[in-house]
Amino acid sequence: MEVADKVVVVTGGAHGIGRAMAARFHKEGAKAVVIADREAGAAETTAAEIGVHAMAADVSDEQAITQLIDQVTKKFGPIDLFCSNAGIGDPGRIDASNKVWDRAWSVNLMAHVYAARILVPQMLERGGGYLLQTASAAGLLSQFEAPYAVTKHAAVAYAEWLSITYGKQGLKVSCLCPMGVDTRMLQSAPDTQRELMSAPGVLSPDAVAEIVLEGIREEKFLILPHSEVLSHWQAKTRDYEGWLKGMREFHAMAGE
Repeated sequence: MEVADKVVVVTGGAHGIGRAMAARFHKEGAKAVVIADREAGAAETTAAEIGVHAMAADVSDEQAITQLIDQVTKKFGPIDLFCSNAGIGDPGRIDASNKVWDRAWSVNLMAHVYAARILVPQMLERGGGYLLQTASAAGLLSQFEAPYAVTKHAAVAYAEWLSITYGKQGLKVSCLCPMGVDTRMLQSAPDTQRELMSAPGVLSPDAVAEIVLEGIREEKFLILPHSEVLSHWQAKTRDYEGWLKGMREFHAMAGE
């Protein structure tokens, strides 16, 4: 799909990868790009800086996503590309509270479900549409924090299900699974974890956005900004026991 002349929504668009994607889609000639973020002030500032539109929305709230989609559609027309990009990486291990788990599920998975629940029927009625869902390399491999790793796996699974179930009816789905990207999430990680996650090389959000644009153009399901993720994933499926052993050693290096 070409982004030019399309109506695009990017959640979590005030910062990081979301901001970079919105800027790149605008540069590509999208008809309208709307960034949605729970940080309303940051969204407005970002929108003004890159020349797009902003709306406040907490993606963990189904009603807020419904209102967002309704407002965008009324103002700009049907949404062609919806990027469920907002995500959180709250720390949590075996003792993670229900509150931490609920927040991770709501933002990292259910926000995708809420958007698809509304948009997929609309898109299929029009003959097609595009969903880009940001997961993480953690959704194919794993990560130090349990709620993040588990909910990102679920996000990949849900994107797969959408593609399998509706792909022949015209729905396009891409799942973005980056590794180390220079965002607030990476910067806030503990030093040792940040170093290990950055080992393949930290990409800028702008570099990721360029790769995303190309992935959408090619209508690829998996968009992997770090090529190492594919080889690690293949190693996992080839030798699961060996991969688990390696991951235990990886965690030990981080003092886990």
